[in-house]
Amino acid sequence: MATQRKHLVKDFNPYITCYICKGYLIKPTTVTECLHTFCKTCIVQHFEDSNDCPRCGNQVHETNPLEMLRLDNTLEEIIFKLVPGLREHDTAKADKPKVDEEGDENEDDKDYHRSDPQIAICLDCLRNNGQSGDNVVKGLMKKFIRCSTRVTVGTIKKFLSLKLKLPSSYELDVLCNGEIMGKDHTMEFIYMTRWRLRGENFRCLNCSASQVCSQDGPLYQSYPMVLQYRPRIDFG
Repeated sequence: MATQRKHLVKDFNPYITCYICKGYLIKPTTVTECLHTFCKTCIVQHFEDSNDCPRCGNQVHETNPLEMLRLDNTLEEIIFKLVPGLREHDTAKADKPKVDEEGDENEDDKDYHRSDPQIAICLDCLRNNGQSGDNVVKGLMKKFIRCSTRVTVGTIKKFLSLKLKLPSSYELDVLCNGEIMGKDHTMEFIYMTRWRLRGENFRCLNCSASQVCSQDGPLYQSYPMVLQYRPRIDFG
């Protein structure tokens, strides 16, 4: 009777280690576009500077690659079973408080503000007389918000649906300067390519006149960026 060959943990290393940090996968996160898996922290940091997969080089997403990431809980459990003590090490590392160079806990000095760039947005309800759905889509009580420049139009739609208590099947259009924005467009992309370049979005610092004024003062950009929303129009 043939004896069953025992496998060593190192035999599985190509499947359970991170391509970026070369360590065992911690919170394995898979890129759905190419199915390559990395540590969650490693791949999120990588996507801060690139939209391409670090392993195969394929573009993951044109504007927001973080949307294409999925946690692989099954793989995480397999790794914990293969590597003794890894779960405890991961938990201890996550629970360990931050300390400064003198070794004192720095709880009181923590900065809980977001480090990514923020943008102010006005969400304005676009009403078309007689359009189907006008009685469902209302204006917001508080239409001014501040969010990350990485937020996508898809997230804004979900926010509007939640605030307006719309049915899950109800769809909205989000527009900037009269143009419908794609769900994957980020606020930064819209600001740079639609809002900033539109001439009438600028005002004179001296008299607030649009574009040309008698005082010939310097121009500044109107703030905040205005996005309009309305019921989805089916052109088919």
